[in-house]
Amino acid sequence: MGKAKKIKVSKSEIKQPKIALGDQIEEEKNIKSKKRQKIKIRNEDDDKFVDPVLTKRILSQARQQQMEIEEENGIGQSKSIKKPIIKLNNSTEFSDVEEQSSEDEQDITQYYENIEINEEDERAIQMFMSKDPTPMKTLADIILEKLTEKKTEIETQFSDVGSFQMQDLDPRVKSMYEGVRDVLSKYRSGKLPKAFKIVPSLRNWEQILYITDPPRWSAAAMYQATRIFASNLKEKMAQRFYNLILLPRIRDDLAEYKRLNFHLYQALRKALFKPAGFMKGILLPLLESGTCTLREAVIIGSVIAKNSIPILHSSAAILKIAEMDYTGANSIFLRIFLDKKYALPYRVIDAVVFHFLRFERDPRELPVLWHQALLTFVQRYKSDISSEQKEALLILLRKQSHHTITSEVRRELQHAKCRDLEMTEPKLEPMIH
Repeated sequence: MGKAKKIKVSKSEIKQPKIALGDQIEEEKNIKSKKRQKIKIRNEDDDKFVDPVLTKRILSQARQQQMEIEEENGIGQSKSIKKPIIKLNNSTEFSDVEEQSSEDEQDITQYYENIEINEEDERAIQMFMSKDPTPMKTLADIILEKLTEKKTEIETQFSDVGSFQMQDLDPRVKSMYEGVRDVLSKYRSGKLPKAFKIVPSLRNWEQILYITDPPRWSAAAMYQATRIFASNLKEKMAQRFYNLILLPRIRDDLAEYKRLNFHLYQALRKALFKPAGFMKGILLPLLESGTCTLREAVIIGSVIAKNSIPILHSSAAILKIAEMDYTGANSIFLRIFLDKKYALPYRVIDAVVFHFLRFERDPRELPVLWHQALLTFVQRYKSDISSEQKEALLILLRKQSHHTITSEVRRELQHAKCRDLEMTEPKLEPMIH
């Protein structure tokens, strides 16, 4: 017989010594620490360091690329960069990260230059401002009106999308958003509280915003809030946010400091994400108020001039501006829109022509801005007007003239080929020999 083979027995099959049941239970209660062997791999390149000059160049290039990404995508900071955390406790804490305000102030020169207002132009525009302007409503005024309505009518239902129903808030919710108010008043950079990010999805978002006290927000917080609301609200709701919160803040900042904060200027650019809300919530209410200053018109106009806007919204804005009562700011915005060289419909062209013809018998001396807007219109759209409109504009130049601009306007009109002449011009037939 052959030799018997050895049978290999695994360690798990080796019989364990018998242990009493009570001892087994006690052993299971105790946590057994497993010893893990950490394998540390040492690389030969660990001892080599990067040259300080090269490190500085790398950091500067990374910062420049980050700024370009933020400008193109509208993202405050990329996901790869860890933002400082803001904790909302009884004692609010901020991480020690300072905002580069000096760099931001230098970057604002890329968007608009320092504006020097001529006193003569300012006085000329004030002549056309409304003497009894209607006061603009803010969010606080709207809330107070709703509170008075609630006292007189219980559980009133509002059919308008932009309006809301006042509700009794839970004290815990109110205290939480009072904490958010303290954060937003000191906010400079980093993440926003999550409680604030969900405000656009709330039904009574205006009431919640009233608790956070928007006039006390920092400029950086206003920019972040505009980003959130422009992205998550519908057109009508975004229009209310622009009109009740963003526009009053911009006007107050310009009136106090004579220049616009960099973050507020970025908020204006971000508001164009909803062009209909921008036109109905910022531009048209500003002009209808009759108190738009030259500084406000130039700065807000620079946002319109340097950003693309769909032709439909621009055409509607031109039509509204041409039909409203004239102020000096109207000419600034008309000129900016006309310089965009849209293929405007004939209805808009006719409205602009009638806008200028209204001043044929106006005894006031029109500002230079009006003549510049007329020159821009004639240069861009002289071939889109009719022959009757051309003759009417030539007659207008006899009544309203400027010593340098009127001659240019007349020359453009005299060399213009009107739209009705081009349509009725007979086609040339080939000569038959």
